[in-house]
Amino acid sequence: MKIIDRYLLSALGIATLMGVSLLSLVLVLGNVFKQLLDLLINHDVPLQTVFAFIAFVLPFSMTFTIPWGFLTALLLVFGRLSADNELLAMRSMGMSFTRICFPVLISSLFLTAICLWINLEVAPRAEQAMMESLYKIATSNPLSFFQSDEVSEDFPDRRVYVGAREGETLKNLLVFELEGGHLSKVVFAKEGHLSIDQDHSHLLLKVEDAHFEERDPQEPNNFLKIRQGISIQSGIFPMPLKRLFETKMRWRHLNSYRLTELISEIGKKTPQQLQLLVELNKRFSISFATLAFALIAIPLGITAHRKETSVGFALSLVVAFGYFFFIIIADTFRSNPHAFPVVLIWLPNIIFTTLGIILFRRLLRQ
Repeated sequence: MKIIDRYLLSALGIATLMGVSLLSLVLVLGNVFKQLLDLLINHDVPLQTVFAFIAFVLPFSMTFTIPWGFLTALLLVFGRLSADNELLAMRSMGMSFTRICFPVLISSLFLTAICLWINLEVAPRAEQAMMESLYKIATSNPLSFFQSDEVSEDFPDRRVYVGAREGETLKNLLVFELEGGHLSKVVFAKEGHLSIDQDHSHLLLKVEDAHFEERDPQEPNNFLKIRQGISIQSGIFPMPLKRLFETKMRWRHLNSYRLTELISEIGKKTPQQLQLLVELNKRFSISFATLAFALIAIPLGITAHRKETSVGFALSLVVAFGYFFFIIIADTFRSNPHAFPVVLIWLPNIIFTTLGIILFRRLLRQ
């Protein structure tokens, strides 16, 4: 029995590893390539930094690829076992389907635990690290904030338009200063240069040959009180990088909250409480997808009775697409209490688990 268990688990382990690797590569390249391309072209980012960025994205993709890879492996392995009559040979030795599938179900529980760990701790930490890396990417090269013929909106109290970039010189600048959400000053400069004040964590924009208009602080929308024609030979505009980083981190995506943070925020009874509850249940629901996939993939693989790889991939694509599409649709209702989103997010697991049990029981009667 141990020999058969090792044989089955080794085949399943290799197929799962290959499936997860391939699917992770496709998801990372497909979903993040646009962001990486923008970093490489527009921000002059070193290649090693881009690889680090990919490493931060990888854990989030694995929350989907581990269940999907396990599903694909089950369909391929049990399809081949069925087509080669190996299952028939095991049955003739007196092994029941329940005993044959026992190590597989244990493996699914093990992978469920791994998915829970990734969903609750690893992926949120990677999300936070990715945000910090984006900040470091930008601050390591201050020119990355500004592109030709574009308005930079990265800074909370500044909007900067750059007409052109010539090396490290910015040409034809428009600097808009904001106070309390209102425009307070507009600076026109023929050129500017950037530097970093490491001690005070400021980005310094030195403008030359500039003139500006200033609005009345009491009535910023009163155009009659705008002071115009003020000229300066040169001037420095400090832009706090710490405030930029704090602003970015303040608007954290729910993906970046760890388990303890989610529970803490839910206990505060904030307006986001329902969304936080849905996010927490979503992570548990996706983690238990491996168990639901195991119950449905084993009878599907045996019934298909095909050892062609294409058939296994096609079945896995249909099942996984149906499951994750339902999860995405359910997640869109996270702000609607009338749709019972906490229950809705578990519905794919309930449906797939129920269908898997029905197929499994039908297989046992054969």
